[in-house]
Amino acid sequence: MSEPFSVRITVRGYETDVQGHLNQSVYINYAEHARWSLLQAAGITQARLIGTGVGPVALETTIRYKSELLAGDEVDVTCSFAWGGGKTFRIEQTIRKTDGTVAAELTAVGGLLDLKERRMVANPQDHFKELASDPSLFGL
Repeated sequence: MSEPFSVRITVRGYETDVQGHLNQSVYINYAEHARWSLLQAAGITQARLIGTGVGPVALETTIRYKSELLAGDEVDVTCSFAWGGGKTFRIEQTIRKTDGTVAAELTAVGGLLDLKERRMVANPQDHFKELASDPSLFGL
């Protein structure tokens, strides 16, 4: 199995809390950045996705904090999709310092919303596969 998609991010000072740690909400921003970066690398832009009448939705996100992140730390944020059939999919993500220390693990459940019908699309992997120039980035 190949390595999951990954993007490097440097923790910025303004993203930290009063203790100097990366603020909890920023972990979700980093995860979201990695997701959109994967879509872009696979050939799917926001405009193209919305142009097909669907938009991604987050249904659940779980974060497990493992090690603190401080301003100036560089991290790699991975992103891999898991398809189980039905209307939803899982996204597994790890935020890891460059020394290999795991800072956080995120698991998300998402789907694609039909923007006209306001209902979840059945088999979202088919939609991603059709749109992507490189569906292998989605594990398809």
